[in-house]
Amino acid sequence: MDPQAIADKVRDVMFADDAASRMLGLQIAEIAPGRAVLTMAVRPDMLNGFAICHGGLIATLADSAFAFACNSRNALTVASGFGIDILKSARLNDVLTATAEETSLAGRTGLYDITVKNQNGELVAMFRGRSYRLAERKVFES
Repeated sequence: MDPQAIADKVRDVMFADDAASRMLGLQIAEIAPGRAVLTMAVRPDMLNGFAICHGGLIATLADSAFAFACNSRNALTVASGFGIDILKSARLNDVLTATAEETSLAGRTGLYDITVKNQNGELVAMFRGRSYRLAERKVFES
C-alpha cells in the first residue's frame, strides 16, 4: 500500500473503535502520513459554568488529532505526554479545527504540534504531544 492508502486505512480502523471521538461528534477532515485535521462543533453539553467550551474538551479534540497523526503510518503509537495552552475561549456553535503536524520522528519517539482554531481562523489553543511507538505493533495487519 502507498503511504496515503495506509493513512486512510488507519483512519478508518481507529475511528471505528474510537467511541470518545464519535461521542464528541469529531469529524476527520484530512489525514496523511504525519498529519491529521479534525473538527468539532461546540454543542450546549460542551459548555462549562461560564457558557464557554470546557478546556478539557478542546484538549480532547487536539489529542484525537494527535493520535490520528502519530498512528498514520500504521505503527501503533501512544502518547507519552502532552501540554496545552488555551489562548481564546470557544463558544456555543463555534466550529473548532485541530491540525496536527509531525515536528520530529526519531526511533520510537515523535513530537507533534497541534493548533486549534475557530471558524474565523482565530487561534484557540496550542497543543504539543510526545509520542512513543510500541515496538513493531501495527494499527492494522495488511
